[in-house]
Amino acid sequence: MAFENNVSLKGSGKTFQMNEQVKRYTLRDNGFEETKNGNFQMVRDLDNSVLHKQGIKVKIVVASDLKTLKVSTTTSNGLKMVDVYGKATMAAAKEQLEYILDSLVENGVLAEVTE
Repeated sequence: MAFENNVSLKGSGKTFQMNEQVKRYTLRDNGFEETKNGNFQMVRDLDNSVLHKQGIKVKIVVASDLKTLKVSTTTSNGLKMVDVYGKATMAAAKEQLEYILDSLVENGVLAEVTE
């Protein structure tokens, strides 16, 4: 998956882009870790149960230029994409994902695109 200016998850209806004012320290303050190649990555569990090994994760990667990003929801091992919005059984994961994305918007990391 390539880095893009605007990203959205399948079925979401919301589109996000990087906030123009974001700084490297803002990403670190919000739980992103710098990778070897200079990108920033955040991986969070969407399953509230700690014991659940088959949980769903959201992975957000910001390019080193802080202009482009990619977002995906995957299985716990990261091998298979998961459509959180497509299934009624994913209501808890969807709620947790919305909370994470909304907090990133509030903290100035992401900006919601209105068209």
